[in-house]
Amino acid sequence: MWTFRRRSETNYRPEAKLNHNTVKKIREKLLVSKAELARKAGISPITIDRVEKGLDCRMETKRKIILALGFDLSDKEKVFPKN
Repeated sequence: MWTFRRRSETNYRPEAKLNHNTVKKIREKLLVSKAELARKAGISPITIDRVEKGLDCRMETKRKIILALGFDLSDKEKVFPKN
């Protein structure tokens, strides 16, 4: 039989590395909603939200976001600067 516990009752501690990026700043400057950027990039709005909060994502996701914002891949440092 299964025993259900709240996350607070377990040792659940997600180790999320936060990465600085300028996605939100650029998106707002372009007057684009999260949903619109997600549609252009072919990813979910939840993924956009996570990326804007600094959570890590796959290289392919970064590539899609860079292109959806209208940048060339050579301009990746403008959107995702090295830490």
